[in-house]
Amino acid sequence: MVQQVSQTVIYPDSDGQPMAENTQQFQWIVVIKENLEILFANRPDVFVAGDLLWYPVEGDNKTRQAPDAMVAIGRPKGHRGSYRQWEEDNIAPQVVFEILSTGNRLAEMNRKFKFYERYGLEEYYIYDPERLDLAGWLHRDGELAMIEEMSGWVSPRLQISFEFPSTGLELYYPDGRRFLTSVELHQQAEAAQRQAEAAQRQAEAAQRQAQESEQRARRAEEELAAEKVRSQRLAEQLKRLGIDPDSQV
Repeated sequence: MVQQVSQTVIYPDSDGQPMAENTQQFQWIVVIKENLEILFANRPDVFVAGDLLWYPVEGDNKTRQAPDAMVAIGRPKGHRGSYRQWEEDNIAPQVVFEILSTGNRLAEMNRKFKFYERYGLEEYYIYDPERLDLAGWLHRDGELAMIEEMSGWVSPRLQISFEFPSTGLELYYPDGRRFLTSVELHQQAEAAQRQAEAAQRQAEAAQRQAQESEQRARRAEEELAAEKVRSQRLAEQLKRLGIDPDSQV
């Protein structure tokens, strides 16, 4: 009798590839991933990740991809070493972003495209920051169909909008705010803090002015009351001397 020995399949957390090949590619990955985190900060059922290996098939540790940024709606937030779909209620990430670099090869991008198409990705976006080239695909009838016009496009799942002026890609939140870098977010926060501090100083100055006006008014009332008392006393003294203070003579 031959005894079968079950082997545990290991799903590595890294594919040994760098997250980015240059600073521009890295910055775009971070900007998209972090702004998506901000967008869904109050949604506990939305998981956002960057450069995380996605394993769609249990028992197969060779079939995998590590999107530059991905969104899985319907999955809880939290740290993961990889996205093992069978452990995620079999929910595939719905949206993926890839940022190209000079090191990306056509064959590699074709493999990625086929992977995403096969395993149910709903929206796929590719941006080349060097060539200022943007492309997107939407899942229709079992395949990823190219979106004809990306400028002005609104993601059905994320509700973010894509604008593509001559300077390159711009992404906007549903409320119209633009996706910002961490430096821009910090500068914006500092500007808001300075405005808040200036408003606080103005409010304090207005309060001091109001208090000073109130004090002046109170002093004026006190002086007027004191003057009335002095006038009454003088009138009484004159009356005691037999002088009518109200006489016109």
